Amino acid sequence: MIRFAHPEYFYLLLLVFFFLFAFWFYNNWKKRAIKRFGDKKTIALLMPQVSNGKPKFKFALILIAFVLLVVGITDPQVGSKLEKVKREGIDLMLVLDVSNSMLAEDIKPNRLERSKMAISSLIDKLQGDRLGIIIFAGNAYKQLPLTTDYSAAKLFLSAVSTDIVPTQGTAIGEAIDMAAGSFGDTEHNKAIIIITDGENHEDDAISAAKKAAEQGIKVFTIGMGLPEGSPIPVYNNYGNRTGFKKDRQGKTVITKLNEDMLRQIAAAGDGAYARANNASTGLRKLFNEISQIEKGEIESKQFTDYEDRFQIYLALALLLLIFELLIARRKASWANKFDFFGKQEGK
Repeated sequence: MIRFAHPEYFYLLLLVFFFLFAFWFYNNWKKRAIKRFGDKKTIALLMPQVSNGKPKFKFALILIAFVLLVVGITDPQVGSKLEKVKREGIDLMLVLDVSNSMLAEDIKPNRLERSKMAISSLIDKLQGDRLGIIIFAGNAYKQLPLTTDYSAAKLFLSAVSTDIVPTQGTAIGEAIDMAAGSFGDTEHNKAIIIITDGENHEDDAISAAKKAAEQGIKVFTIGMGLPEGSPIPVYNNYGNRTGFKKDRQGKTVITKLNEDMLRQIAAAGDGAYARANNASTGLRKLFNEISQIEKGEIESKQFTDYEDRFQIYLALALLLLIFELLIARRKASWANKFDFFGKQEGK
């Protein structure tokens, strides 16, 4: 396993674009200057030692050396020792609604983005708990199995959008069943957090929550949206808003938070309900509830020792820079022996 001790230094790689632009600008300026000085072919005869390719090659070496230098200062580290680690925690499945109604903007920037922010905040608070992610709309899909790799969880979360599922709808019951089945036969304490607006549910979510509670799984719900509702934006392929969703009669569809349903699901699942608004996502209340769940011992394998590898990248960068210094800008003497175009004097 590879990790970087100082990944923030990767931002220095943005300077590569500046260097490329500066090199392009300098070459264009030089060509214009030579053109003002005289005929290009005549000047080439007057300066036979000038090489057009070597400056580009030397610049490429410097650029590669810079990239290697940046990678080196981020301090790449390779896991060298894999051990079984025991920690206390619970198994937690996050169930996220990705139906089109989650694009409503009654909660800024919209319900889905606010949900992702809430989940990211929850991940930052976890210590030793195993986390999984399930997304749903018309059907439920497992996005991430239970893991203690919180970085991977955030990576998968960043890819979540309403376009990720082919069928629209709100199959909360199916999502609860899938989440309950994803825990396996472990004896750890388990919890499910459902983040949705609860609208247009298509199955018996309350029965699914009761079934999960009978298995010792607590079901919590977070209501995303406001009771007064909001229209659903429609976007084109370029991400530009083209209007709002309309029904068959041409009226704008207003999506409203179904709090009653979410309260019933939480009650049936022996959990709790919290409503999100523009000031809060309700996560703090639920996190306090979840933190009261008795934590069990979780055994997992992880790298405990890492070895630095920055020396390799810094050494390669240094070698390239030395090589670049040894390369002259002028043509090599042996190149003058070849006169393929008959430009030598007297011919």
